[in-house]
Amino acid sequence: MTPSASTLAFVESPVQLLNVLEWAHAEAASAPGGAPLLHGVPAQPSRAAVRGPAADGADATAAAAARAPDRSAGPGSWLRIVVLPPTDPMSRGQLRRMAGLARDEGYEVAWQEARGGRLAPLKALAALAKDVRAARRVVVGDPFSRYVQLLLTLVRAEELVVVDDGTATMEFVAQTARGERLVRWHRVGGGGLPGRVRELAYAPVSATARRRFTPAAGGGRRVEVFSSMPVTVHSGMTLRVNEFAWTRARFGPPRLTKGTDLVGSSLVETGVVDPDRYLDAVRALTLEHGATRYFAHRRESAEKLRTLSEATGLEIVRPDLPLELIARRGPVGRTIVSFPSTVVHTLPYALTGTGVTVAVCDVEAAWLTGSASPRARSFLAGVTETARDVHRLPAQTASAAG
Repeated sequence: MTPSASTLAFVESPVQLLNVLEWAHAEAASAPGGAPLLHGVPAQPSRAAVRGPAADGADATAAAAARAPDRSAGPGSWLRIVVLPPTDPMSRGQLRRMAGLARDEGYEVAWQEARGGRLAPLKALAALAKDVRAARRVVVGDPFSRYVQLLLTLVRAEELVVVDDGTATMEFVAQTARGERLVRWHRVGGGGLPGRVRELAYAPVSATARRRFTPAAGGGRRVEVFSSMPVTVHSGMTLRVNEFAWTRARFGPPRLTKGTDLVGSSLVETGVVDPDRYLDAVRALTLEHGATRYFAHRRESAEKLRTLSEATGLEIVRPDLPLELIARRGPVGRTIVSFPSTVVHTLPYALTGTGVTVAVCDVEAAWLTGSASPRARSFLAGVTETARDVHRLPAQTASAAG
């Protein structure tokens, strides 16, 4: 790590990297002596301010001064971003393009393979250990990642920042508030005896991660959540709302088309929604809203997308960047329809003032697979019900029309 890079960020997906850039933009703008926001960024409500017990009065001023980015070696020299890429080509391609954008902003970006072999995680851990211990502040994008949790066992920094990894942030805040083990909302226990043995072996690492995500009394260890999700922090955490100011400053406004765009989902890939039910819903939404394009989720398979295209006539678009950037650059439909997902919370921020309507289609209980997590239905309903500035579509519309 470069001597001046006091902040170390770990990302495993394109959206996490985008949210690190948004956090860095907000951090630099809010720090004492920081540069003002660029022209073209709309004025936003005051909710973007840091919230929580540590954000009141003089304490907030002192905390901001303590974490102010050091620009002495360059505007982006205070932050180093480490990419821990997954193995699927779609994610890796988007990550490489996002890494290019980060370098254009002046930040150092390192590409560290941590998957693809039995020894890869250990080799990556050894390569990163010195920098992790030296960092004064650590930013993570996926608190549920076992590799990130393993890295946290080495962290000595007193400040930890969690940026959005989609709707998982909602579950992260809720589980830490209850003191529960960190488990993804769609995960179902299994694996038999070998799975239980692995869980027992990993338990000390998980317990350490939970402690790291809990602020220490008296301000000895600080935890900030930087999120577009409707979360309420707890136990001394601070919250700063991600309003996609960097995205709006760098891209757009977009040219709008007359049609409707559909946003693809990975609910089938995660085993939550039945594939046939999903196809019926997409077909119904296409007919009802006159949709012409389908923005594929990076995890959707080529076979699934081919079936969707043949059944609906939709043009399948494989985005080369996170959808927030694609939509902001345009062209984009005047209406964007999505199933419950991250974008129903992020797109209203990214597309502020553009005239685009974001709509969300509910998921019926009958669409869920028999192996779906018991939490799936309530979690998806919560994602929909808490979305701001979106038009809500009943699930019956999709099922009836199909």
